[in-house]
Amino acid sequence: MPRSDSRAVAFADLHRTRPGFVMPNAWDAGSAVVLASAGFRAIATTSAGIAIALGKQDYQVGDARLGVSRDEMFARMREIADAVPLPVNGDLEAGYGDSPEAVAETIRLAIDAGLAGGNLEDKRPRAGLYEESLAAERIRAAREAIDRCGSRFVLTARTDAFQFDSRAGLADAIRRANRYREAGANCLFAPGPCDVETVRTLVKEIGGPLNVVMGLGTAQGNANDLLAAGVARISLGGSIARSALGFVRRCAEELRDRGTIRFAEMQIPQSELNALFERARGDF
Repeated sequence: MPRSDSRAVAFADLHRTRPGFVMPNAWDAGSAVVLASAGFRAIATTSAGIAIALGKQDYQVGDARLGVSRDEMFARMREIADAVPLPVNGDLEAGYGDSPEAVAETIRLAIDAGLAGGNLEDKRPRAGLYEESLAAERIRAAREAIDRCGSRFVLTARTDAFQFDSRAGLADAIRRANRYREAGANCLFAPGPCDVETVRTLVKEIGGPLNVVMGLGTAQGNANDLLAAGVARISLGGSIARSALGFVRRCAEELRDRGTIRFAEMQIPQSELNALFERARGDF
């Protein structure tokens, strides 16, 4: 069995285990290796983190030149998948095109890149949610592409209903998620709430494994509590990448204002990194 297929099988199996699992998000090969070495069973990519690493914007792109192209995103996701032996879930954003055909092509590229799974969003950048029937058709096209490839690629349907209507968000998220499940999604994802009470409702009402994101504009929540509530998978989005940039800024401010480098106490020694990267390459 090709390596990418075996990792997709392993990733699919993780979604059936209880309790669920935590899947932190990497933005380059180095961060992927560090996260994998911590003992996580799968990692994900983050479009926000990749955009940050490229000095570009994510989502609210003010100038097309500041957006990350599909080619740029896939080049970095392939590097991440190649760097670790774990299953890697790709942030495929909205599939890089409105049509079901465009989504199907993105899924084929994701499988070819060695990703074990991927998220597809139901919103247009800066234009709101897709009409529900079209959104479901896009998921159906993704499922058909996966099946034609003979892959166990884990398809996650993400709905951003909570982001656009805080009052009707819960009902809309549940309805959309269940419709996407019927269209062929393996896992469902409704970013927004991470409080245990709302998450329990989502777990109860959504007919499939649920992904919950932590760190979306808040440092609140506890992964262990969410797993105990029945969540299948927890991701972090761009929160680790943004935190890393926050640390870089604090380092710069300390050096500029005090002339000291106390921040260097937190660095990983180069010899340890060299050994870590050598072991990572030897795991394949």
